[in-house]
Amino acid sequence: MIMLMAIAALSDDCCASMKDFTKDPAFRAEHLSPENIDFVPQHGKMAKVKVPGGAEANLFIVPPKEGGKAAVVMIHEWWGLNDHIKREAERLHAATGYGVLAVDMYDGKVATTSDQAGEFVRAVNDERAHGILKATLDAAKNGNVLGGAMSKIGTIGYCFGGGWSFQAALKNGPMVDACVVYYGMPETDPAKLGGLTAPVLGIFGKQDARLGPELVGTFAKAMATATKPLDIRMYDAPHAFANPSNPKYDKVSADKAWHETLAFFGRYLSH
Repeated sequence: MIMLMAIAALSDDCCASMKDFTKDPAFRAEHLSPENIDFVPQHGKMAKVKVPGGAEANLFIVPPKEGGKAAVVMIHEWWGLNDHIKREAERLHAATGYGVLAVDMYDGKVATTSDQAGEFVRAVNDERAHGILKATLDAAKNGNVLGGAMSKIGTIGYCFGGGWSFQAALKNGPMVDACVVYYGMPETDPAKLGGLTAPVLGIFGKQDARLGPELVGTFAKAMATATKPLDIRMYDAPHAFANPSNPKYDKVSADKAWHETLAFFGRYLSH
């Protein structure tokens, strides 16, 4: 279970605890290197988005189907914007027709080992990360990268990206219409949840040693105290169970979580 001191270490700039986790050899050992895949994009392409006060950021964008007005901002795991995330972006597009914008929080770096991934997480500048997400949301709203303005926008992220999916919704208020967090670090202080307007779907594994039942219980209590809409799904599975490149991939649980995700986005982005 996650230690109470780790819960207390959360900051309003997100991922303080995640950065601490990466210093733990046991945490790094839980993340086996992703398998290589031969991925050729069918609809997506790389693009750039201007970030105020800094360098442009990389995006992998999949335009919405003709006439589509909904998009999802996708944030990668601690490995970076690799082919697995790009494939997931195309998969989400194929299932929903939404535009998908997979952001690169590492500015071009992709990790292949857990030690390298931990270094990349610790090197993330939170101010820049918030700027990348805000710029991406703005670009989707304004139609700058998807061929038209999007009227509904969701966020989704995994592990490292799950925490940033929540932060994107928390920091950008009504710009985000739905937020999905896959086993990522949420905010557990009710006093810091005031800016959140999007409903949240949290997907977690019961076997997750740090982002598991104890943390989820604290998170759920905080959301209830702040009267924020939250839907939690717990699966009898380990951390990162929904990542098919993870040797510990749990297909049964992942498929269930996938259908919950599609249904959740369908409720809030398709109307």
